[in-house]
Amino acid sequence: MAKDKIYSGKRKTAIAKLRIKSGKGMVYYNHLPSSELNLFHRLALSEPIRIYEREFNEQVKNDFFINTMGGGKEAQIQAARVAIARALLDITQSDTLKKTFVKYDRNMVVEDVRRKESRKPGDSKARAKRQKSYR
Repeated sequence: MAKDKIYSGKRKTAIAKLRIKSGKGMVYYNHLPSSELNLFHRLALSEPIRIYEREFNEQVKNDFFINTMGGGKEAQIQAARVAIARALLDITQSDTLKKTFVKYDRNMVVEDVRRKESRKPGDSKARAKRQKSYR
């Protein structure tokens, strides 16, 4: 395992960067232990780790240090979730784990490429067209 490798995940405009060190399987999110996050954020970050543990019947032996930037809170959590899943895939090089992640939730492995559609010149919104009057 490359200890200096940085894994990243993206969701909308949020970016999460993850470093791995050997440890006890702790997750640190923006310098806080994940136990201090609210329940749903804690569950979202633990999903890829739980799937890994169920698939291989062993505990994760690494600590995950995640720093996020950009976007909103939910998008940052989802980006961190993608980064954890990608790190676990890179560590194990397991095709069955990748299939399990994709079967559970495709967005855990593949970044969401949807972006806001740009406004068109002369129109009010991205898709709305100007009204025309016939009278």
